[in-house]
Amino acid sequence: MPLPGAHRQPFGPVGLTTAGRASPEARSPAGVRVAWQGRHVPRAASKPRTVFACAECGHASPKWLGQCPACRQWNTLHEEVAPEPHGPSRGPAPAGTARPVPLREVAASEDERIRTGIGELDRVLGGGVVPGMLALLGGDPGIGKSTLLLTALDRLARALPGRPVLYVSGEESARQVKLRADRLGVGAPNLHVLAETDASRVLAAAAQVEAAVLAVDSIQTQYLPELVSAPGTVSQIREVAARLMGYAKTTETPVFLVGHVTKDGSIAGPRVLEHMVDTVLYFEGGGAHPYRVLRAHKNRFGSASEIGVFEMKAAGLAEVPNPSALFLAERPVDAAGSAVTAVLTGARTVLVEVQALVAPTGFGTPRRTALGLDPARVALLAAVLEKKVGLDVVGCDLFVNVAGGLTLDDPAADLATVAALSSSFRDRPLDPRTLVLGEVGLAGEVRAVAQAEARLAEAARLGFRRAVVPGGNARHAVAPDGLEVQGVETVAEALDALA
Repeated sequence: MPLPGAHRQPFGPVGLTTAGRASPEARSPAGVRVAWQGRHVPRAASKPRTVFACAECGHASPKWLGQCPACRQWNTLHEEVAPEPHGPSRGPAPAGTARPVPLREVAASEDERIRTGIGELDRVLGGGVVPGMLALLGGDPGIGKSTLLLTALDRLARALPGRPVLYVSGEESARQVKLRADRLGVGAPNLHVLAETDASRVLAAAAQVEAAVLAVDSIQTQYLPELVSAPGTVSQIREVAARLMGYAKTTETPVFLVGHVTKDGSIAGPRVLEHMVDTVLYFEGGGAHPYRVLRAHKNRFGSASEIGVFEMKAAGLAEVPNPSALFLAERPVDAAGSAVTAVLTGARTVLVEVQALVAPTGFGTPRRTALGLDPARVALLAAVLEKKVGLDVVGCDLFVNVAGGLTLDDPAADLATVAALSSSFRDRPLDPRTLVLGEVGLAGEVRAVAQAEARLAEAARLGFRRAVVPGGNARHAVAPDGLEVQGVETVAEALDALA
């Protein structure tokens, strides 16, 4: 006779026999639904898979590495959520209307550029905004990126009446953008603002209003919902930039992107972002300095060495049309260690002051500090000065600075740096109306520089009376009226001429 209750299921999963053996359903692997007392237990949520992506080149690694195996950069791998292998796809790309055409049949002219109305910005861009261009603007926080961009969009909107210009803010609300616009005097009727971080909605809104110009501030705040990674990660920035680039090229709409910078001054995100865009602009300066220098580090439609100079005021950024006069305005009188040189920044010639301070060292190793110049270049010039002239400056502390916050990479500033070091070491001021120009070689020779006539013309325009230049330039360049040009062949000869 069966015992009472023997017809009931034993305690435990359904399918467990009295002999203690589990049925196939109970022996299923982890993750498969198991019936428990007549109820179904849902599958446990799987942990999202993460990878370590390089912020420089975008290389993905399953584990963290100190050095990226692709670009060989250190400490650039950051953890992020990997995309699902069978996740939602973007779908097929929409069929475009573009077709291959012979290059000679493509009509293009400089008249197609759109002037922003800001002369310094147009200079850096190569003459204006090109239809379909993708520009990236980077700089330190608070340096004036959003201020410059909002002002430029207002000028573009007034130059394109009847066509909407869209400004997308991912960091501020529309009310906050309005407060800044009122302070800057921005109020074009066809300037639209959109506070959105979903890149797909941004593209839909731009296509809906048929924006003539699109600006996204900033690229690090935009994301795509189909990607599981957080905004600002390598995969999100790369994919959002690719979508915006496709929109710019297919619709021929100029697109501006604002990028955050890291602690070392580079634009945050993968380095491939700078390769995707047409133009990369950097804002330099900031801090307590009122002047800002806008420099083009890459430009497919113009010179990559142009600069634009602005001054930060209460009403926004003001253009500085004559940077030479600005950089020399506060030059000290009869001060040792100061020399003036002329450098080329694209198509513009700028006169800058190179300052040097040579002091006895208080430590075993002399210090080498250079602001605006390459420290290795300064050390090289100091060695030439000691070996070829006989001045014992290598054992002293050397401090070199370019007044105005400008960064120089023109070798024509070599002779001015040597002259400033010698002047500070001997404590003898140089003639304030003398221009010093030339590249210095390791043998102590002074080499000729490019476009010497343009440099001399700028010096004559600002009232300089004398110029010490390489002998090669003195023999061929035409001196402007009122400017005495003296050619030198060696560093020793140049210092004797400046004494």
